[in-house]
Amino acid sequence: MENTKVFCNGCGRELDMGREIPQEEALLVEHTWGYFSEKDGERHSFTLCEACYDRIIRSFAIPVKVEEEL
Repeated sequence: MENTKVFCNGCGRELDMGREIPQEEALLVEHTWGYFSEKDGERHSFTLCEACYDRIIRSFAIPVKVEEEL
């Protein structure tokens, strides 16, 4: 299996994807903008490492909803 390189869009660091399974978690966001947006028809995607995700959500006016997975 080929090792695909993945980079954090926030800090630029290469994430450790290992050979068989990822060696660290990351957030992948993909969104296609719709009609009521100035980005209508554009598909945006980015990846954030856990540290960049934590840094960004600390700036939210309304905290992220966190629930434990069972």
